[in-house]
Amino acid sequence: QVQVVESGGGLVQPGGSLRLSCTASGRIFTLNSMVWYRQAPGQQREWVATVVSGGARNVADSVKDRFTVSRDYSKNTLYLQMNNLKPEDTAVYYCNVHERRLGEFWGQGTQVTVSS
Repeated sequence: QVQVVESGGGLVQPGGSLRLSCTASGRIFTLNSMVWYRQAPGQQREWVATVVSGGARNVADSVKDRFTVSRDYSKNTLYLQMNNLKPEDTAVYYCNVHERRLGEFWGQGTQVTVSS
C-alpha cells in the first residue's frame, strides 16, 4: 500500500505564509497525480491544486494568485506554498495521491488556521 503524510500546517496571522508538504511512501511505482484538497468546518472538501506525472500543474482560481504548487519527483513529495493567507483559508488540508497500480490514497490532513 501507499502511505501519505502531510505536514507544515499551523497557526498563522492574516497575511502570513505557510508551506505544506505531502510525502508518499510505500509500494510506489508511478504516482499519476498528487493533489491538495481542503475542508473548512461545516463545508465540503474542495480541490486546491494538482500536479500530474507529466508535470502539468493546476491551482484553483480562488487561490492561484496566492498559492503555488510544486512537486519533488525524487522524494515523492508535493508542496503547497501559501502566501498572503486569509481567515477563509482556515481548513484541514488533505493530500490525495493516485498510484498507477494501486489506486488512490489519502493522508490524515494538516490543520491550517489563519487568525489574528
